[in-house]
Amino acid sequence: MSGKNKTPNVAIVGRPNVGKSALFNRLVGRKIAIVHDQPGITRDRISAVCTRGTQPFAVWDTGGIAGAGESELTAQVRHAVEEAICDSDVLLFLVDAKDGLSPLDQEIARMLRKAHKPVVLVINKIDTEKHEDLATDFASLGFSYSLSVSAAHGRGISELVETIDHVLPSPSHTEDRTSNIEYPIALAIVGRPNVGKSSLINSIVRSKRAIVSELPGTTRDSIDISYQRDSQEFLFIDTAGIRRRGKHSSSVEVFSVMRAERSIRRADLCILIVDLTMGVTAQDKRIAGLIQKARKAALVVLNKWDLIKPKRNERQTMAQLVDETRARIFFLDYAPILIASALTGENIDKLFALIEKVRRAARKRIGTGVLNRLLRAALAANPAPMVSGRRLKLFYAAQASGRHDRELQPPEFVLFVNDPRLLSETYQRYLEARIRRAEPYPGLPVILTLRPRTETHGR
Repeated sequence: MSGKNKTPNVAIVGRPNVGKSALFNRLVGRKIAIVHDQPGITRDRISAVCTRGTQPFAVWDTGGIAGAGESELTAQVRHAVEEAICDSDVLLFLVDAKDGLSPLDQEIARMLRKAHKPVVLVINKIDTEKHEDLATDFASLGFSYSLSVSAAHGRGISELVETIDHVLPSPSHTEDRTSNIEYPIALAIVGRPNVGKSSLINSIVRSKRAIVSELPGTTRDSIDISYQRDSQEFLFIDTAGIRRRGKHSSSVEVFSVMRAERSIRRADLCILIVDLTMGVTAQDKRIAGLIQKARKAALVVLNKWDLIKPKRNERQTMAQLVDETRARIFFLDYAPILIASALTGENIDKLFALIEKVRRAARKRIGTGVLNRLLRAALAANPAPMVSGRRLKLFYAAQASGRHDRELQPPEFVLFVNDPRLLSETYQRYLEARIRRAEPYPGLPVILTLRPRTETHGR
């Protein structure tokens, strides 16, 4: 959570497996957090905006708090929860009615009271009226606001939203807030497990918000992290490491890959992280293929430069690494490549210069006259191949206007031709390359959309 985020923050806290992720999904109206009956699935803090009440607020799902004897990772989870408590305007203390009041619930209650923040006690798993009596166990905790809900079935959620509305701080500068958070640039951080995705985000936001651990697969959800830089709002989507589908150790890993693929689709720009100590692997190429298939703006970050950085010929080594990466991920050739170290922070600031470069490129347009002349010249210099005795003919071309609510929308060119089926993949790449001569569009795929038109109508 950033102090620069103008939306009120509401954190869901509680011990493991009480239904925090289910409540989070219910409040935000979509399945973002992974819901599973295995304790400890949520290790990071996950955020999304809830718009069900009278004013929007950011909901934060936190990892379950473990008791004494915790491992290093659960100690990090505890720290993440403490940080969430510190940064929140309202705390939702979730307990499990069917388990009853536990010593750990009482310990968490003491933590929350020390925060001096509004606390709403949410007694979960009251699925029907006959379960209502189970809520009386928690009266001894002494919180002013207490509600019975069923996150799984949606029971009591409307009343919970009304209560949150009541205890939230009064909205201020509403118009300014809305304009700032409406269309942030969504950046999906993708890559294999343990290549440094969470470390990169921590280095950028200078906060240990995403948990960094040497255990592969620590990040199992796609975690939305708001960040503001130079008056621009960003939304980092820290995705679970993408593994080969046949090598998952559990159903949770399968869900994680699905979420990562979904994150690519909802991002404006994808940042592919590659581990320099291992080079570009087949799995890296597969992930790059997902980005290409989704037609997304992209950057490639070669991470862990600190581990292989030579004492001499640094620039020459960098150039060689970039060339090798280009050769391996040739189909993502439009993506700028940055060599950096998330651990030391070296070259991390250059990432935003590249993002800005891509953003400026997305605003570039090729005039209709210029576009038609260059495409006609391209066809004249290298005619399209014959297909079943027919050749592709271009009658007219124009750049599509695109959506006004997307900052990093790839350029799309609509070509009116005699038959779209006559365009081969090789010739399409040739036309894209000729367009890039006029306007390079770094970081952006060039999209050609072909529409049939008769020769008579084309004149």
